[in-house]
This record gives sequence, C-alpha cells and structure tokens, in this order.
Amino acid sequence: MIRYRRAEDVDAVVISHMHADHFIDIIPMRYALKYGARTHHRRVPLYVPPGGANLLERLTGAFDRDSNHDFLAEVFELRTYGAGEAVEIGDARLRFAPTSHYIATYALRFEAGGTSIAYSADTAPDDRVAALARGADVFVCEATLSPAEEADQPRGHVSAREAAQMAVDARAHRLILSHYPASADPGALALQARAVFDGPVDVADDGFQLALPAGAA
Repeated sequence: MIRYRRAEDVDAVVISHMHADHFIDIIPMRYALKYGARTHHRRVPLYVPPGGANLLERLTGAFDRDSNHDFLAEVFELRTYGAGEAVEIGDARLRFAPTSHYIATYALRFEAGGTSIAYSADTAPDDRVAALARGADVFVCEATLSPAEEADQPRGHVSAREAAQMAVDARAHRLILSHYPASADPGALALQARAVFDGPVDVADDGFQLALPAGAA
C-alpha cells in the first residue's frame, strides 16, 4: 500500500502476487472503503500482476451480492502492471521486476522525494531483484527460510543470510527483514544478516516504523 494511514485514506494498493496471504485483506478493506468515514469518494487504484484481475473476479463472483454494484469495482479501480513498467501514483514512481517464486511474482521499487525503497516480495535469490534494488535507501526483503533450508529445491524464498547477500549485491543502504516465521528468533535473523551485510539491519515486526528524510540517498 502506498501512503497507508487508515483504510479510508489510502491512495493506492499494490499487490505483488496472487498468493492469498498477499492479497486476501483487500476483501475487508473493500468494506472499510465502502462503509468507513472516507476523506474522498473516488475509486482507489488497485494494481495487480498479470492475471490478477481475473482471479479476483472469480473469487468475488462466489460472494452473495450486498449491492447492485460490482463487489470490488465499487471502490477499487483495477489496473494491471507488468515487469519493466513504471507506475505513477501521485508524486511517487513504482517500477517492477519478476522474482523467483512458485507463481508469477513481482518485486517493486518505490521512489519519491529523492528516497527509494525496494521490496523483494516473495523470492528465491534472484539477480533481477538485486538489480531493481540497486542503491536503494531501504531494501525490504523476505527472510522465510532457516539456514538449513537453503539447500531445498525447488524453492521460492530466501534465508536472512541470502537476503543480506542480495542487499550487498544491490549496494542497498539499509536492510529490513520481513516475512519470516513466527517461530524464528528476530535477533538470530539479524545476526545472520549482519554477518554478510555491513549496513544497518532491522527486523520488521508489528508496529515497526522507520522514518526516512526526503532525499535519504
């Protein structure tokens, strides 16, 4: 989500891939936008990867109707992005790159006011993700796997060590680890990453916030 404060104030929603844990919360968001105290009544752009709109239409088509309008189109304007495409949202610019995951998935890079944030989405080690994150002020990268799982094949995720290596390859300025199991020790994840990446390392958790000044690079 871009500039997310409250559901009723959201400017746009961007979905990296169509695994349910990455998009299913747009269903309750639809209700928040439809019935909440909104600051505007325009439809919110909802950016999905190729094929995403069709999946959402099939999913919401199974719901009992609660109005005479399309379930999602009443509050969202569905838009499809592709690899290499640039999307402008207000004064922000987004670019995308494919990742190595079990289904079509896209990392993204957010740039605004001289600040850049790259997000890996779900991925195994991938040079395309590192290239997208080149020189980013912040690289937010998943850290799903334990070191023992790095040898598993096939796979669509990285360990904290591998996330750190992509941050090194990207020459990113800061690494934030995310998308890790509840059973993982955040301190251990940070140590694994810091053994490879010598920049600042954070491990995201509920309520985590990071303030970046404009033009952080």
